[in-house]
Order: sequence, then structure tokens, then C-alpha cells
Amino acid sequence: MSSSKEYLDFVLEQLSGLDVSHRAMMGEYVIYYRGKVVGGIYDDRFLLKPTASAVTMMPNAPRELPYEGAKEMLLVEDIENKELLRELLEAMYEELPAPKKKK
Repeated sequence: MSSSKEYLDFVLEQLSGLDVSHRAMMGEYVIYYRGKVVGGIYDDRFLLKPTASAVTMMPNAPRELPYEGAKEMLLVEDIENKELLRELLEAMYEELPAPKKKK
């Protein structure tokens, strides 16, 4: 199952006001914050990379696989909490690797 454009629009609305972008990839969406990959939308679920700060801020978040063979990510259950989402992305930013240079 792939993610719906409606769910993408909903998540982007929750992240409005932040420097967020996305890229469609095989029916799913990768989410970028200030140019770094923070997570994605997979099967209409908003999943974040399990950085130390994200795990600390969401200690009880379920860990789920975005797709078979992938690493576990954190499921954002409180998707309507815009303040939490802003704090999460800001806290995660420094822990995320810089984007790879294109050749």
C-alpha cells in the first residue's frame, strides 16, 4: 500500500511554518527538514529516524518498519501536536547527517 496525497498534505500542514520539504519515492514520501532527511510517510504513517533526541522526546513511541528490509523508525502518534513536531525536528537536526554531495 502506498501513502495518499491527502495524508501527505495533512502532515505538511502540521509541519507548516518549518523549513520542510518532501520528495515522492516509490509511492511514499521522504520528509526533509532544512535539507536533512528526518523521516518519511510510509503507508499513511509519519515515521521519524530514531535519533537520540527523538527517542528521548518520544520514549514510548512504537518502532515500525517503513518497508520490508528497512531499519526501524519511530511512529509519530501525536501527529496533531504541532509544538511537539517543531521541537522534535529542531532537536533532531544536529544529530542528522549532512546531505550527501551530488556527483
